[in-house]
Amino acid sequence: MVSKFEDYCWSDIMDEETLQIYRAYERPLRIGVRPAVLMIDVYQASYDGGQQRVVDVIEDYPSSCGERAWAMVEPAKQLLAAARTAGLPVIYSTGDERSNAEAGRPTNRVTMTETNDAYNILPELAPEPEDLVVYKQRASCFYGTPLMSHLVGIGVQSLIVGGGTTSGCLRAGVQDAKANGFHVTLVEECCYDRSPINHKVNLFDMHHKYADVMKLADVIKHLKAMTAQP
Repeated sequence: MVSKFEDYCWSDIMDEETLQIYRAYERPLRIGVRPAVLMIDVYQASYDGGQQRVVDVIEDYPSSCGERAWAMVEPAKQLLAAARTAGLPVIYSTGDERSNAEAGRPTNRVTMTETNDAYNILPELAPEPEDLVVYKQRASCFYGTPLMSHLVGIGVQSLIVGGGTTSGCLRAGVQDAKANGFHVTLVEECCYDRSPINHKVNLFDMHHKYADVMKLADVIKHLKAMTAQP
């Protein structure tokens, strides 16, 4: 029987030996104090081509994550709505194309989506006027951006994170957040990757080393409790 700590999307691929090796990491899961929501790279290029299989859209839209990216949109809308009702700061990251610098690409992927709106935040998850949007040229939204100083300036001590990709820019941001002393909560339903195996393995690894993976329902319950506090 899968323990509650391991009862996530990776439970169908992790064997008993692997779970035994990682048992030392089991702990109570939580959302940290003074949280903010960080949505990593929920930009248009990841959603181009609509809710189709990734393999069916990448010829025309090489940067798309297809149906796997779209699957997180409704959960992310719920998370953002609950966070804003609770008065939490909301921050987005996206690619920086303003300098048009070839060296600014965050990964070694050769074929990219080059459209005028590629790095615009998906309209369904659009920032509010008071939200911060961080522009980055590397995988991590902490590297070479004002994110760290902004978080310190507003007194944030923990992050509730969603976005993509799980194995790429999301992971880079989570690791840097942990390295900078923030408690990180990853919302399972609000993360995505092109490949299920990459998504599951990286979410499993981050859950044990760098972040607490939690269900959307549990995160929203926590945020509603915060809203109810005087």
